[in-house]
Amino acid sequence: MPSWAGYAHGGLIEMTDDTMPEQEFEGWKGMMDAINPVKVKLNILLLAIPLTLYSAYIKHDPVMTFLSSMVAIMPLAFLMGQATEQIALRTSESVGGLLNATFGNAAEMIIAGMAIFAAAEAYGNNDMAAGDDMVQIVQASLIGSILGNLLLVMGLAFVWGGIHHKVQSFSPTAVGANGSLLLLAVITLTLPTAYGFLPEESQKADALIDLSHAAAIILIALYGLFLLFQLRTHQELFATDAGHGHEDPAMSQREAIVLLLGSTIILGWMAEILVHSVAEGGESLGLEPLFIGVILLPLFGNAAEHFTAVTVAKRDKMDLSFSIAVGSSTQIAVFVAPLMILIAWLVDVPLTFEFGLFETIAVFLSVLIANAIASDGQSNWLEGAMLLGTYAIMAIAFLLIQDVPQL
Repeated sequence: MPSWAGYAHGGLIEMTDDTMPEQEFEGWKGMMDAINPVKVKLNILLLAIPLTLYSAYIKHDPVMTFLSSMVAIMPLAFLMGQATEQIALRTSESVGGLLNATFGNAAEMIIAGMAIFAAAEAYGNNDMAAGDDMVQIVQASLIGSILGNLLLVMGLAFVWGGIHHKVQSFSPTAVGANGSLLLLAVITLTLPTAYGFLPEESQKADALIDLSHAAAIILIALYGLFLLFQLRTHQELFATDAGHGHEDPAMSQREAIVLLLGSTIILGWMAEILVHSVAEGGESLGLEPLFIGVILLPLFGNAAEHFTAVTVAKRDKMDLSFSIAVGSSTQIAVFVAPLMILIAWLVDVPLTFEFGLFETIAVFLSVLIANAIASDGQSNWLEGAMLLGTYAIMAIAFLLIQDVPQL
């Protein structure tokens, strides 16, 4: 996961007590600047929000609704990150780290959560096919977030940084910690998948669901211990130069909280519209739910964070870039995915860690090549090209899968 002491979803931070007093801020100027498309070009995509509402509630066009809601999620996720950063600047490193850990992958959590509740609604209406599709979307989006961060984002960062710097270095401690947790996540995915291949007489009733619930609880506990290790007991092992810059808040705490709540609520609305348009919109475009979940949803949901990882790599801040790319994969694997398993348990949705043989193999190979390339704590553009090539091959493979059997 990211080294939260130095990363605030797109900025370098140092938690200090000498920040600007709240009375220094006038009105809502800071928040208005944050959403101003003239100052932040990405905010132009906020126009996709009214387009989504028009397509969903007036025109009833599933294809336009599907496409516009995906685009709308990009700037909303970026605004959530900016608001979280501003709040974190006023807190201790531990609280700021917890905020960033909570909201760093909020878009994925909201999309997956909405899909789980949609599945619960479908199962409640005895629409088993629709419920199974939603479960597959949840599993595919989680897999896609891991693959996208490990291969696409880290690959782009290595290439873009390597073009401007011959060789770049990052913390071996971060590589080891994240790599170990990712391997643990692979084990968690592999065992339920392998269990499904046992002879029927060797399988107990509901054993796969029980195994997934137990594994989810253990992973979340280990995630909490990792936060304690990184932010408290062994914080010095993760300290890098990236966290030593000082940045004053750009908006008041009131503005930041309003921006965070507003962007979160609207993103949740867009996510709800998106998950209800996935089946019909994807079918009209000739796209399988598996490809949509693995490739498209993570690509749009993480776009702003991806941009940050690449731009800081150009400035030779590879510890920060690595923590964004690989750290986000780790967080998805050991926190977000188990959390979704437990939420599904609460609403009686049969979501398990049996993500499918092909998907499990894809994650295993991605972790394998990412750990191999990052193990020496150095990077160059050729290694980035290898990661991008791996991601392209996997994306094509997922695109070509047709008539995926229900999980």
